[in-house]
Amino acid sequence: QVQLVQSGGGLVQAGDSLRLSCLASTSGRTFIKYAMGWFRQPPGKDREFVAGLSPSGAYTLYADSVKGRFTISRDNAKNAGYLQIDSLNPEDTANYYCAIQEWRSGESLKVQGNYEYWGQGTQVTVSS
Repeated sequence: QVQLVQSGGGLVQAGDSLRLSCLASTSGRTFIKYAMGWFRQPPGKDREFVAGLSPSGAYTLYADSVKGRFTISRDNAKNAGYLQIDSLNPEDTANYYCAIQEWRSGESLKVQGNYEYWGQGTQVTVSS
């Protein structure tokens, strides 16, 4: 069983930056075989894909709405993944989730149903 524990959310002002963290406890499995994704669920809306990353970190995929402001990364030695968010705006207000899946292909990163394990979510609230 894999557990993902998230940290780093909070209340910030527009224009601020934030880094979300996702720490995996793999219980004998190898974190490096998993691709990682970040999703968010704004208030009253469905959960949506934000960013994805291959196991090695060589391949990244971003939603068009966040390109240039969000950066996904990982440190396999620490079993950790990160989402750096710059130039935050009120539309970024959401509950953010990390998730991992066994690597398939780049496009598979967008599909929520492909992810096997999910973090507990962390709230990001951006005030104007």
